Amino acid sequence: MVASSTSKSSLSVTLRVWRQAGPNQPGKFVDYAAKDLNPDMSFLEMLDVVNDDITTKGEEPIAFAHDCREGICGTCSCTINGKPHGPGRGIATCQLYMRSFHDGDLIVVEPFRARSFPVIKDLITDRSAFDKIMQAGGFITVRTGAAPDANSIPVPKHDADLAMDAAACIGCGACVAACRNASAMLFVSAKVSQLGLFPQGQPERDKRVLAMVSTMDAMGFGNCTNQYECSAACPKTISHDFIARMNRDYLKASFRSVFKPVSNSTGGGAA
Repeated sequence: MVASSTSKSSLSVTLRVWRQAGPNQPGKFVDYAAKDLNPDMSFLEMLDVVNDDITTKGEEPIAFAHDCREGICGTCSCTINGKPHGPGRGIATCQLYMRSFHDGDLIVVEPFRARSFPVIKDLITDRSAFDKIMQAGGFITVRTGAAPDANSIPVPKHDADLAMDAAACIGCGACVAACRNASAMLFVSAKVSQLGLFPQGQPERDKRVLAMVSTMDAMGFGNCTNQYECSAACPKTISHDFIARMNRDYLKASFRSVFKPVSNSTGGGAA
C-alpha cells in the first residue's frame, strides 16, 4: 500500500489596500503582490507576511488592528472585497483563511466605513463611540454578590439563553460597516438585551435603554431601516430580533418617563 501525497499548493494574490497616513490625511489604494502563500494561513498571517516584505524594502508597513486572533476581541475589523470581515459567515477577519480565495485573485482591503468610525491609520478605525455607548448604560450597579450567589435568583432558561446570545457580541462594528445607514442598532440592542433579560438588570432597565439609545444618536450613527445587513455580517450571527426587543423597551421607557406616577404622600399641611 502506497501512502498518497497530501501536499498543498501555494497561491499568489494581489492585495489592493487602503493606505492613509493619519485621520486628516488623504488616502488611496495601493497594490501589493502576495506570493507563494500557504492556503491554511489566516488573513492576518498573510498581512504579516506582506508587511515583512514591505518592511524589508524600507517602506511603511500596513497598519491593522489585532489582538486575540481567535474571534473574541473584535479588533481585527477589515472590509474585504466589500464585505465586513470578508467572505464566509459567522467569522471575524482573523478567522478568515486564505483557502477562501483563489490563485490570482485581486483582494480589496479597506477599513470599516462609517462617519462614527473615523480612520486612524490605514485599516485601523476609531471605534471609541461604542465605548461611550457602553459607559452610558451598559452596566448594572446592583450588588450581585460572589459567584455562588448567581444561583440564588432563578432565571428562566429561555431568558438565560437569549441573554447569552446577546452577550456574544464582541463589539467589532461589522453591523455598522454593513448597514447602508451606518446604524449601531444591532450592537446597542445586544448590549441592552443581555442585561435587560436578567432580574439583576431590571432596576435600571428604563434608564439604561434611554441613555444608550440617546448616546448612540449623539455619536452620529444612522437609523435602522430593517435591511438586516447587520445580522448577516455579524461574526457572532446575532439576530436582528434583538432590535425589535430594544425598540419595545425604548417605547415603554419613554412612555413611563413622560407619565410618571403622582406621589400619594402628603406633607400634612392644611389644604
